[in-house]
Amino acid sequence: MPVDTTLAQYSDFAFASAFAIYVLALGLSAFDFAGTSVRRRAAADAQVRAVAIVGASAPEMPGRISAADSTRPPSERAGRAAIALTLVALTLNVAAIVLRGLATDRWPLGNLYEYALFLCAATVVCWLVAVRKYPIRNLTVFVLGPVVVLLFIAASAMYNDAAPLVPALRSYWIAIHVTIIVSACGILTFASTASLLHIVAVHGHANDRGPKAWIANRLPSADLLDRVAYRTTIVGFPLYTIGVICGAIWAEAAWGRFWGWDPKETVSFIAWVLYAAYLHARATSGWGTLRASWINVAALATTLFNMFAINFVVSGLHSYAGLS
Repeated sequence: MPVDTTLAQYSDFAFASAFAIYVLALGLSAFDFAGTSVRRRAAADAQVRAVAIVGASAPEMPGRISAADSTRPPSERAGRAAIALTLVALTLNVAAIVLRGLATDRWPLGNLYEYALFLCAATVVCWLVAVRKYPIRNLTVFVLGPVVVLLFIAASAMYNDAAPLVPALRSYWIAIHVTIIVSACGILTFASTASLLHIVAVHGHANDRGPKAWIANRLPSADLLDRVAYRTTIVGFPLYTIGVICGAIWAEAAWGRFWGWDPKETVSFIAWVLYAAYLHARATSGWGTLRASWINVAALATTLFNMFAINFVVSGLHSYAGLS
């Protein structure tokens, strides 16, 4: 089927609009984080403890506008506006993906550019779910920062014109395997980011001065960050496992073997082992949360290596990035 160039162009417009709004939301969220005081952080942590004890929901959910907004500090209002803008940008992000699929009449995960768009959308969705449950709205900057960077790289180094799938990917398994893997990576990316911030919070509070102390004094408590990272990984890891299993089944159908230690398969397995090790370490009292967080960060580094180094440098059976 020929490519619908009009829909493909609308997809590019949606991507450009989403990127611009993400950048604006990033600026507002940075202002929100910079304006976060130790008093506000302590109050938010006290609210979490009260909710955990009583079992009630928070009186005001992040992003919800109330009559008291006019009395809020400017930085807090900027943070709430950043959440609203993020929702708009996410809608355009998803629209760019859907329009790509409609333009080519295929599942829109056929190259690295589309993978990056889907990964960003999955990460933002995970973040929005977490920010509804935990008082961590001022961490938006640490989510949108990587998202903006990845979208910039996608537009500048990964972009491909809308086109049909290469023959090797023309299977219903692409909608199952790749979608599950990318969704899991989005969830686990957020989880590992929370672990990294947990490390910063622990080490930053040990210092009275310096950038680490400045950032740590504006972060939620280390316990809250660790809890967010652990609970998010519990969701993402089984999804990642299912994605790997689906990939093995597809590999058997396409190449006649379930596993062949292709570069991407190998690094994906290493990432799986690291995420499993993190969950084990986090559940084992002798390890401690700090050392477990380092494992989660290592898993994120492995995932990023798999996305960039493997796709840009190494060639293998999974070399479908569409890069020249």
